[in-house]
Parts: sequence; C-alpha cells; structure tokens
Amino acid sequence: GPTCVLGIDLGTTSVKAALVTGTERGLAVAQSCSRETQAHSGSLEAGPQGMEQDVQKIIRALNECLAALPQQQLQRVTHIGISGQMHGVVFWKSDKGCKWSESGTGPAFEPDKVSYLVTWQDGRCSPTFLSSLPLPQSHVSLATGFGCATVYWYLKNSPDFLKAYDAAGTIQDYVVAMLCDLKKPLMSVQNATSWGYFNCRSKSWNTDILKKSGFPVHLLPEVGDPGSIAGRTTCAWHGIPKGAKVGIALGDFQCSVYSCLTERTDAVLNVSTSAQLTISMPLGFQPAEAPDPSSAVTYFPYFNGDYLAVAASLNGGNVLATFVGMVAQWTQELGLQVQESAIYPRIIQAALAQKHSKLSVHPTIFGERHLPEQLASVSSIGASELSLGHVTRALCRGIVENLCSMLPVQHLEETGVRRILGSGSALARNEVLRQEVERIFPFPVVYGKDVDAAVGAAMVM
Repeated sequence: GPTCVLGIDLGTTSVKAALVTGTERGLAVAQSCSRETQAHSGSLEAGPQGMEQDVQKIIRALNECLAALPQQQLQRVTHIGISGQMHGVVFWKSDKGCKWSESGTGPAFEPDKVSYLVTWQDGRCSPTFLSSLPLPQSHVSLATGFGCATVYWYLKNSPDFLKAYDAAGTIQDYVVAMLCDLKKPLMSVQNATSWGYFNCRSKSWNTDILKKSGFPVHLLPEVGDPGSIAGRTTCAWHGIPKGAKVGIALGDFQCSVYSCLTERTDAVLNVSTSAQLTISMPLGFQPAEAPDPSSAVTYFPYFNGDYLAVAASLNGGNVLATFVGMVAQWTQELGLQVQESAIYPRIIQAALAQKHSKLSVHPTIFGERHLPEQLASVSSIGASELSLGHVTRALCRGIVENLCSMLPVQHLEETGVRRILGSGSALARNEVLRQEVERIFPFPVVYGKDVDAAVGAAMVM
C-alpha cells in the first residue's frame, strides 16, 4: 500500500494523531484520532499562579491515540511530524528520560526521570519578577510561561530542582528526543523563539547574556530549522518501523496555519483554548531587532525564513469555559446540580435567540501578554439585558472584538487580506462566535473542518 506520514499534535487539552497519505488529488487524511489528556495539575511550589501538566498523562493519551489507529497503516509510516504547545518547558535526565516496554501494538515508551510540564498558561513570573531579569536580545518580549523565564524562576525560588535534570525542551521536543534517543535535545527556531532569549537573525541563544546572570545554559537545546529531520526512530513504535524519519518538533500554531493557509491574501482566525489572528508577512520581511513591549502583534518564525504577524490573545475558548464553570458553581451553591457539558449548548441556544445586546464585555480575564495587568470588565449593564442569552452573546462578541483591537480591520485591508479562514474547536462548536466573526470582519469567512496542527505537522514532512 501507499506510504504514510504520521502527524502528531500535543495540545493544551488533547493529543491528536493523523495519518496523511498522498493521493492523485494531493494529500489526504487517511485516519485520525484524538484523546483528551486531562493532565492539568496545580503547582505546590508556584501556588495558584502555577499551571503544570503531568507528562505521564500526556504520553498515555498519545499511546492511546496510536493504539487506536490501524496497524496496517502505521506499518507504512516513513516520516513522523510532531507539533505541540509552545513556550512551555519540561525537564528530564537525558539517559533516563523514558522506559520502553511492549504494549498491545508493539514497543511504546513511558516517561521516567521527567518533571511536570510548566505550560504556556503558567503565571508564576510576575511583571516585577520579569523586570528583574536581563533584557533579551530578541524581537519577542519576554512573558510569563516562556521557558527561559520559568528556568529563571526555578533558579531563584528552587535551585535544587534544576540540579536533578540535564535536559529541557517543550513537550514536543521531549517526544522527538525519546523517539530518536537524542543525547541533547534538538529544538526548532519556532519553539526556541517561544522560549525567549533567542535571536532569530543569528539563529542562536543569547548565551552571553544568560551566562552573566547564572542561567544554566547547558539546559538549552541545540536549534535547527523547522522542516528539517531531527533523527530516526531507534526502535519500532506502535508498529511504526524502526528507522522512520522524525522531523524537528514544530510550534502547534505554525502547523495549524500551515494546514490551511494557501494564499498570502488569507488571514487565519483561530479560536480554541486561546485565540489568534494571523496574516503572512511579505517575502523577505525581518522583524525589528528589539520588540515594542506595548504592541499586541508578535512576529512568529514560520517556514523557509518567512514570518507570520500574529495577534495572539490569551483569551479565547478558555474565557467561555470559565464562564460555564462560574454558572455551574452558582447553580451548585443554590443547591442544584448541572453538569458543565449540559450548560454549553443551553447558553449557546439562549444567545442565538438574542441577536443584539448593548451589554459590553471586555473578556480579558487572563490579561494579555502586552497588557498583563489588564483584567476583564463588563459595562453598559441595563436591567433588560441580564439574561444568560444577552450575557453569552456579549461575551462571544467581546472575544472577537478583543482580537480585532489587537490586529485591526484597517491593517488587514492595508496588507491585502481578502478573506478569513476560521479554525479552532471553540469556533467550530459555537455558532454565536461565528456570527460575531462575520459581523465584525468585512471579509468572506471560510470555516475549515480539517484545520489542525497534527495534519500541518504531517504536511511539513
């Protein structure tokens, strides 16, 4: 049969695997599978601001995904592309990072001497703490949740923690290192940029700046170009043959965009846990040497030296999830029991019945990287607009308006945008959000069913 490429995405809430194969019409997804990781954990050290995930649970979800794919097709896999959540950091012992054992579908690995993953949502690095750190030589402003900032936090608050490990990377870098048995992790320019203290022009870490402040530079991975090969599988994995080529791990955001962006005149609007609005920069574009800390737009390294201009909001589907959680908690405090899964469809139905709402919700409950102190607010509250429908409608509109304020319509028009590609789980499940996107943006909107990072990671290979 035809050869296959396996694409994997290690997301914030779920793991997805997709088998992509070539057909006469181009690439097609032959099979895919996703599993929720349920890996979120609080951090005893960082307190309520900490956001960590159990790597054991992430890899368990990955193993379940692969076990659910057809063995016949896995045996035809020649290349593996892996993407995952950026900014975060996981530490491991390079010679004891995992244990291989037989599973029902062939050899599989489980984490061994591995820390929890400190995710991009982690808030332990306060603005005061960040301002005490040396200034990076990078086009990206440093923020809490960035790998290097988290290492600095451990250096100050728990230096003994770092002594137990000699390797670090994003969760996707960890998986690549385990599959290829890399003695030193290898990281793409995309993931390195997301950690801070990385210069895209020279493709190198700010080692001099970091060394002067006592940063453990031996933990920094080697860096390579996105799209290059990191190594080969050192043994069969769930039936995938030994010697399959494994790509250097990629950013989930870039892979999501890659899976759908075909024209430079398209903008991509993604609303999943967080939310992003993205446009391609012209060929040859280089970001300024130093960032504008007050700018809401970041330039993400893409593929082949290109850049994406990204309004990356920390407030997307997670805002709706928090609202649903609040409704469930209030209901419980009133002595009633309603499952959160039952609340979602009800509030969306209620909002669909309210086409307009004067209520104004600024939904930034998680702050924004360029405005970390800014929290959410509700204004123009009238007595006739307090129904669940009005509030949900205003909340959905607020999420879209917040993104639009970061990368305004006028800027999109000036750069030649002609249509918007809508993607992400929150947008797919929520008709009210889609209505608000179409109301706020004066472009045709196309919703892509197969816009996802796992497919994008496979396509890059």
